[in-house]
Parts: sequence; C-alpha cells; structure tokens
Amino acid sequence: MKSKLWLFTLLAIAAIIGGCSASSSNSDGNAMDHSNMNEGEMADMEGMDHSKMTEEEMANMENGHASHTNPLPLNDSTGENELALPPLLEPKNGLVDITAQKGTSEIFEGVQTETYGYNGSYLGPIIRIKEGETVTFRTNNKLSEPTTFHWHGVDIPGEGDGGPHQILEPGATEDVKFTVNQGASTLWFHPHPEGATAEQVYKGLAGLIYIEDENSKKLSLPNEYGVNDFPLVFQDRQFNEEKQFDYQAVLNEDGTIGDTLLVNGTLNPKLTVGKEKVRLRLLNGSNAREYTFKLNTGEEFQQIATDGGLLNEPQSMKEITLTPGERAEIIVDFSKNDGKSEIALVSKEDAILLPFKIDEERTNSVEISNTLNDYAVTEEEKNLPVTKKLELYGMGADVRINGKQFDMNRIDFTQKQSETEIWEIYNKPDAMGGMTHPFHIHGTQFKIVSIDGKEPPVSLQGWKDTVAIEAGQTVKLAVKFNNKGIYMFHCHVLEHEENGMMGQVEVF
Repeated sequence: MKSKLWLFTLLAIAAIIGGCSASSSNSDGNAMDHSNMNEGEMADMEGMDHSKMTEEEMANMENGHASHTNPLPLNDSTGENELALPPLLEPKNGLVDITAQKGTSEIFEGVQTETYGYNGSYLGPIIRIKEGETVTFRTNNKLSEPTTFHWHGVDIPGEGDGGPHQILEPGATEDVKFTVNQGASTLWFHPHPEGATAEQVYKGLAGLIYIEDENSKKLSLPNEYGVNDFPLVFQDRQFNEEKQFDYQAVLNEDGTIGDTLLVNGTLNPKLTVGKEKVRLRLLNGSNAREYTFKLNTGEEFQQIATDGGLLNEPQSMKEITLTPGERAEIIVDFSKNDGKSEIALVSKEDAILLPFKIDEERTNSVEISNTLNDYAVTEEEKNLPVTKKLELYGMGADVRINGKQFDMNRIDFTQKQSETEIWEIYNKPDAMGGMTHPFHIHGTQFKIVSIDGKEPPVSLQGWKDTVAIEAGQTVKLAVKFNNKGIYMFHCHVLEHEENGMMGQVEVF
C-alpha cells in the first residue's frame, strides 16, 4: 500500500507542477490572472492536496474512481418484458398539469418497489408542445419533501427554470408560464433541489418533453408515437435484497453506478418494431453511467438530432456515446430484418440493452429527408474572444469549478440577455488522471465552437445543452441567453453537482 501511496503522491505533485492553469473568472465575466494569486489562493485553486491524504483516504479515492474507469457491468436484458411507453400529455387550453408523487411500481414480477414519479408511480409522461405556443406548466408537489421542476434544455425565463432557488414545498402548487421559443427537439425534466437531486432522480423523477415546429412537420421522418417513433430513457439502478431502492446504501460520491438497467422503467425490456425505419429518441437519464450505443449486428444507423434539435443532415455511424443528461435521435432501418432476426441495441461492452422483435406485418415507406435543418456556427461566433473561462477539477466529494464549490448566495458570472459570449471550459486532470464531466448550462441551447481547437465532429454540430468534456480537454461554447434570470451551470454527474461542481450565471 505504501508504494501505491508514493505513486499517487508523485502523480499529484506532477499534476500540480505540469497541469494547465486555466483562468478563473469573476462575477462580471472578466478573466483572472493566476500569476497574481497568492499562495493561499493557488492552493484553493488546486482543490485537493492528494500528497497529504492518509492511506485510507487514498484507498477510498482509488475505489471510488474505479467505479468509472471500470464500472459495474450491466446485466443483459432477457427481453421478456415489452417496453413500457410513457403517456403523451399535451396542453389543454394552454395548461399542463404535472405532479411529483410517491408510488409503488412492479419492476420485478410480484414485488412492489417504492418509487417516485410524475403523474404516476414511476418516471413521467411525455409533454408535447409546439414552437410559438404559450404554455403554463402547473407544478404540484405531493411528495413529503421539497423538490423543484427543472426543464432541462428548455429556453425559459430564470424564475421558471426550476433550479435550486425555486423550491416547491410539500403540498404546494406553482404555475410556470412561458412561450415556447425553440425548434423541434427532445428535451427532458427532472428535480433540482440542492442536496437531493441525485436521490430524487434515482427514485424515478424524470420525464421527456417533445417540441415540434413547422419544419419538423414537413420533414419525412418516422413520427407515429409508439409505432415507429419511440422514447428510450436509459437508467442504471441497484436494488437491495427486498428489490427496493436504497440510494444512501449505494451512494458513490464520484457518481452512483448500478448493475441493473431500466429502459422507460422496464426491467429486461424488448421493443417490438416494424420491418421499417424506426426513430429512437435516446436519453441518458442515469446519475453517472456513460453509454456507448451500437447494434449487435455491427450495422450502421443514422443520427438525426442532438440535445436541442435536428442535425443539418442524417449522419451514418456505428456507435454513439451519451453521458448523463445528453440526448440523441437515431434512425434504425429494420427493413432487411425478419421475425427470426436477433438484433439488439448493446453497450460498448456488448451488454444487451434492448433486444428488438420484428413484426413483419408492420411496414412503412419513409425515405428520410436529406436536409433537416440549417444550423451553423457563424464566422462571427468563431472569431469572438473568450470572455468566460471555467476550470473543472476534482473528484468525489471535492469537486470544484474555478477552485470554488457551489454557493447559493454567490453569482459566479453575469451575462447580457441576447448577447453571445464564448465560454471556454477546461477539464483539468487530477492525480488519478481525471474523468469525463458532462457540462450542462440551464436555460439555453449552445453551440460547440471547438474541442481542443478543432471543429467538433459532425455528430456534435447541432444545438446542445450538455457536452461531454474529457479529462485534459478544452471546449469552447457560443452561449446566448434569450431570457433574464439566474441559471445554473454544472457537471451532470448528479453526485458531482451536489458535491459542489456547480455555479451560477445571472442574465440581465
């Protein structure tokens, strides 16, 4: 063990000496010069002094980090249960009622598991709204604890965003009214109370939002809900011997990972599809697990959308990776398969995530449109100076942005409404090498300008609200807020968010 301790100590010293020193920023968005910092400030900026850790602390850190470098393997889906589909919920006279509540769910046959859900016992409906319409979300809290309703990816005024400031006490109701001001996309909603987000999501609070616009209606895409257009919410969980969630027992400060996959809350799911082109809307709704999706046959599929909207044209690929909070829409062509085909969506490790059953009686003749959108990073945006620099650093309970942990009473940045700024985010490696941080900004969809100075891959050339930043990477984002208010930015590994890897920008 002593040899390991010396190794980690040397690595820590090397990281401090050789690590890049990305700039911090003050609340008005001006970069700070680290060369003017005193020793105390530099120590704070480094976040963790690994060389002073005890052997026990080092062992705990190593074990916690291993959950991501070598995560618990997922059980294969046996395909014995047909995938559950969330109900569609559309506004009636402009109103959508959405209630957070307790319940029980039969995830395992014959067993009632205590769960949370929206308008039901587990997960939530799909709220379908249209660009340009004015909508009121009437939020109700029937839990026995405070919660919030965060509209992840929605262009919404800060007062309705549902961050940790907008607590809804048990028994309370609050209306969130806004005009839908963004194009066709697959978004989602979940709780965001300080210190309880991870556990409430783990127990089942998550739902999807579909936005439609005039462009999407005209496109040739599979769009029959539950027929050739399917939502897929991927979440890994761990159950105790009584087949119950015990979040506190499995909590990992570096991100809670489970060994049991639920898709739309279904254990051992299968999806019956037609002998046709099918649209799959993927959401990584896990607390921390990253998924690389591929077909077990090795065949290609087409990506048609990112978090916040359609790509300019379909992109053929054999696999796609989503970190927590990210979404993607893909088209899988089953027209060459038959009822005997053994085809499934699998993970990078070849765990069977979702087997498909082919119904040969169901067919369509959809020819996917070649042109889907007109998204672009403009030359002006590419040439804008960096005005906000963020450094993500740390692991476990000691994670920071620009050397600081979240403080509800501190505004980290300010930004003018409707003004585009370039945010530069650097993921600084730690003594363990670091890990990928999915970086999310509330209340907006941003553009990825560059990754390590290079143009992002085509699969990321679309509207995004969450971006995976690998250890050592620097990402530049073009960020504009259309509304005023206070918005969070944070790592979407939910335990990192709760441990302090979160900040606030005030838009005025």
